[in-house]
Amino acid sequence: MIRSFLTVSSGTLASRLLGFARDAMLAALLGAGPVADAFLVAFQGVNVVRRLLTEGALNAALVPAWLRVREAEGTAAAAAFAGSVLGTVSAALVAAAALIGLLMPLVISALAPGFAATPTLQLAVDDARLMLPYLAFAGPVTVMMALLNAQGRFALAAFSPLLFNIALIAVMAALLFRRQDASFAALVIAATVGLAGLLQLLILVSQGRGIAAPLRIAFDPPMRGFLGQAIPGMIASASPQLLVLAGAVIASSTPSAVSWLYFANRLIELPLGIVGVAIGAVLVPELTRGVRANDRVAIAHAESRGLELAVGLALPATLGLIALSEPIVRLLFEHGAFTSTDTAATAQALRWLALGLPAHVLVKVLSPAFFARGDTRTPLWAALQGLAVAIALAIVLGHGYGAGGIAAAIALGAWSSALWLLRRGASTFGFSIDAAARRRLPRIVAAAVAMGGLLWLKATFALPLAADAHGLAQAALLGVLIAGGMAVYGLLLALFGVLNRAEAMRALRQTAPRDLRG
Repeated sequence: MIRSFLTVSSGTLASRLLGFARDAMLAALLGAGPVADAFLVAFQGVNVVRRLLTEGALNAALVPAWLRVREAEGTAAAAAFAGSVLGTVSAALVAAAALIGLLMPLVISALAPGFAATPTLQLAVDDARLMLPYLAFAGPVTVMMALLNAQGRFALAAFSPLLFNIALIAVMAALLFRRQDASFAALVIAATVGLAGLLQLLILVSQGRGIAAPLRIAFDPPMRGFLGQAIPGMIASASPQLLVLAGAVIASSTPSAVSWLYFANRLIELPLGIVGVAIGAVLVPELTRGVRANDRVAIAHAESRGLELAVGLALPATLGLIALSEPIVRLLFEHGAFTSTDTAATAQALRWLALGLPAHVLVKVLSPAFFARGDTRTPLWAALQGLAVAIALAIVLGHGYGAGGIAAAIALGAWSSALWLLRRGASTFGFSIDAAARRRLPRIVAAAVAMGGLLWLKATFALPLAADAHGLAQAALLGVLIAGGMAVYGLLLALFGVLNRAEAMRALRQTAPRDLRG
């Protein structure tokens, strides 16, 4: 499991780092004004679909269903079932894209009511329509990634999303070189989104021939049963993006607030992607195999290691983002049209959003325990409850505290979902945590808190000394602080007996993930 996790998280890390480069270029091209707000509302809609489908969401429903068909009826039947899913999902998304394109003004008005009766509304509509082809490509990409994960081929599914960011970065580099008008640049980038989706699809199809055939559209009882489980699971898995999208709806009435929230959330998505997406992709197959075999030891092992990895990575990331929020935002985004005022507002939103990061990751760890048992509705209700809490609080807090208040509401909504899911899981089937996890978890928390405190002291006293230094010097100092924090955290984990070199090397030397045959 550790080797599979590292494979998926490495691909996600590479994609997120490219995403930072993409967003830094986007901030330089568009800044944080009306053009950026319009583009980012449209892009967040596409991003929700992208995350809802491609980053582990459909995987949670398709992997168990595909395994059940293969075990009961054989490989040929599993390939036919996959072909039906691929054809049906693709056809549904093509039809949805056409319908949304016709109704786009109404869709954008619902997503950003604050844009009504302003030129920003038409800018957002134009950008969103150009991005729509991605929606059609996202369906087959989703199915192919889930099938590759089910067969233990994590690397290709993990690294194929790199093509999305590479395409966008290449186009934005050309736009920066030619110094194009912001409105024109936004339209060109929006058109590139669909092309990026096509590139990702082509690489997956070329490497996954034969695993989904023949292609057909079906709405028979097996397909209806699959969709009945998949749709709630996809919505539940997209909970972090839905919370941010809800925040953007409320923030649309405040100039630049949509942009501030977007750029702050991009920093949250790095640790969330590394931990949450990787755990979702690896933990679902592991737990499914354990549940189907009624192997309590395997279930406890998967849940314990997943929780340790989540806490061990999410908690120090949370504390680090809070301590270094402003210098990180300044380094990444304060270029071109993105001003120091935008940096201060984005950093404030980041601090509040970071408080919700452990909750988001906890949901990612807890949800697979339900998905593996065929229950996708419980995580759905948890996501909807958190969404309702976030919207209600964002209306109140956003009115008084602006983007920072909306960010706080998003964090509280995430915690509401996590706590509700924890209570339901404990009362329904109980979470199995082994003795090693009970010993290690308090030590992980202690090491993270100590590292966070030390990082805060360094940031408070060291960074002001370089306030007037060259940008490269400030970047170097920030890099030293981050690297030092990571080194201290690793040393503390070793001193506390959490890290064991021999165990880690055994886990990394395990054979590649096998095809999940039970």
